[in-house]
Amino acid sequence: MDIRQTKGRGRLYDNVLDTVGDTPCVKLNRIAPKHVDVYVKVEAFNPGGSVKDRLATNMIEAAEREGRLKPGQTVIEATSGNTGIGLAMVCAAKGYPLVITMAESFSVERRKLMRFLGAQVVLTPKEEKGLGMYNKARELAEANGWFFAQQFETSANADIHEHTTGQEILADFEGQRLDYWVTGYGTGGTVTGVARVLRDARPEVKIILTEPANAAIVSSGHAQERDENGSPAASHPAFEPHPIQGWTPDFIPLVLQETLDKGYYDELLPVVGADGMAWSRRLAAEEGIFTGVSGGSTVAIAMQVAQTAPEGSVILVMLPDTGERYLSTPLFDGIADTMTDEEVALSQSTPGYQIS
Repeated sequence: MDIRQTKGRGRLYDNVLDTVGDTPCVKLNRIAPKHVDVYVKVEAFNPGGSVKDRLATNMIEAAEREGRLKPGQTVIEATSGNTGIGLAMVCAAKGYPLVITMAESFSVERRKLMRFLGAQVVLTPKEEKGLGMYNKARELAEANGWFFAQQFETSANADIHEHTTGQEILADFEGQRLDYWVTGYGTGGTVTGVARVLRDARPEVKIILTEPANAAIVSSGHAQERDENGSPAASHPAFEPHPIQGWTPDFIPLVLQETLDKGYYDELLPVVGADGMAWSRRLAAEEGIFTGVSGGSTVAIAMQVAQTAPEGSVILVMLPDTGERYLSTPLFDGIADTMTDEEVALSQSTPGYQIS
């Protein structure tokens, strides 16, 4: 009888941060069209459950190396959640106090996870959107002498994806076909960093970028208004609230601007939030892969690309996070927390151990 075996990783880790990265690329066997191979890069395997663990680790370590972050100094950041969770993990491991500013519209799970990891979470009015939480973080940093991590501007963002995510993709597909790489954007760090690598080492790979259909700020063609430091000076006029948490704030981040200026993507395709939720549910129910709305939305676009992709094409899709931080969102609408009628009938089909 063949039985699965494991041999360990062959090393011991000095701290949890050393486990960030080297996430697996997993083939979709049941929901992908038969004429192509679709793989997903499952960033939920990071210790904090998302791709933002990479960014969070490098923002802090780069600031330490450069002397911008002092021992014991409070770190502050504006985030929709995943970066904040990653930063809370990093700051807990390294001993820094952390304050997060976050719009009140983002899921309750995110707040609880950050607070569980020792961070303080300051909520900002949903009407002020992402720019409101960003400006609140800057205001608190200036008032208190705190270190403002600035995920939307820092070079540490794209750099870590150039040196980890992009290199992992090259290694995993070495000597093998790779035709398309599909990703969304939040800060833009993933697409910018990985695109630097793919454009140089695998120029045949078509980079497909996606954004919410009702917040298509890049495809609008409107330039972002910025201050002298490159920070957003106003909300982008094409932005509307959308259900894909973690994607597309109400401004074009400076980190993403490199991708726009250098033409790092081959096609930009919009996605409807409801489609992202539907594909997230299919990934869970039919592939056993648990991801959030952003991951489902990226898969939705990958499936659209697959329809016209040549026979034998290989598509790699980024899955940014785990689905567990969406339990209170519309992604889980219709998922019962008590027994359904069918489950009650199943329970009653044998005489014992029934709930009255």
